[in-house]
Amino acid sequence: MPSKYRPQIFGWFGDLDKGPRLVPLHDRRLSYANNNYCAFIRQNFSDQVFYSSLYLIATILLFIAVILWVWLLLIHKPEAGNLIVIIAILALIVSIFSLYITIPAVYQSLFSRRGSPIIFNRKTGKVYVNESYFFNFKVLRHPAVFLQPKKRRIKEYDWDDLHGVIIHNMSRNALTSTVLMVCQSGTHQVIDHIMLDPARAGAGSTFVWGWINSFMFFCDVANIDDGEYKSDQEAEFKAHRIDGQDWPEWMVEAFNATSLEALAEIKQRHNITE
Repeated sequence: MPSKYRPQIFGWFGDLDKGPRLVPLHDRRLSYANNNYCAFIRQNFSDQVFYSSLYLIATILLFIAVILWVWLLLIHKPEAGNLIVIIAILALIVSIFSLYITIPAVYQSLFSRRGSPIIFNRKTGKVYVNESYFFNFKVLRHPAVFLQPKKRRIKEYDWDDLHGVIIHNMSRNALTSTVLMVCQSGTHQVIDHIMLDPARAGAGSTFVWGWINSFMFFCDVANIDDGEYKSDQEAEFKAHRIDGQDWPEWMVEAFNATSLEALAEIKQRHNITE
C-alpha cells in the first residue's frame, strides 16, 4: 500500500503511526531529556567523517566522469557511429544528475555541527530544528544554493504536523532511515522533510521514533535519564550541543516552555512574530 502523504518521498518503505510505544530506547542518539523536552542528535562524529569522505570521493569521481564524457563528445568523429554519442550523452546526464545529489550530501555532512540536534517539547507540542540547508531533501534547487553551504534552516514546527516515514537506501545492506514529513495542518500534503534518524539496519530504525512518541505522550517507558546527559545536566548538554550554534535566544528558552501561554510570553518578550 503506498504512502498516504503527497507527494511521496523517494525510497518510501512504510508510514509510521503516532502513539506511545512500549519499546525502551536502545540507542545513543538521545543526547538529553528532562520533564519538558528531549533532544536527539542525528549524526554522530564517526558518521559525519564516514559520510563526508564517502560523498566527497563520489563527487570527485563524478566530476572526473563528467569531464571524460564531455571530452569524448568533443573528440568524437561522426564516422565512429551514433551509438557512442548516445551512450556518452546518457552517461553525461546520469553523471550530472548524480552530482546534483552528491554535492548537497557533501555540504550536509561537512556542515553538520554538534550532531545537529532536534528538540521536542511535549508540553507545548513544538519541535525545533537548526540545521544545514541541504537537510531539506529538495529535488529542484536553484543553482545559487550550491554557493551557500552554510545557509541554515532554523524553525519551529507543530508536532501534530510531523509524521514519520521509513525510507530505504536501495542497497544490499538494507539500511533504512526515519524521515519526518512536514504536512499542512490537518492534511497529508507534504511541504517539507526533516531527517530524524539516518542509516539504520532493519527494525532498529523505529526505536528513536517509538521513544519520541512515548515521550510526547507522557508514557513512563520514555526514561528521561536514558540519554548522553542526565536530566540534571542541562547546562552541560547546552554547552556541548547548543551554545555557539546560532540557536536564537528565544528558541533556547522555548525548549523549557511549560505551556502555550508560557511560549507566547517568551515570543512576545523577544518580539517574535509568526
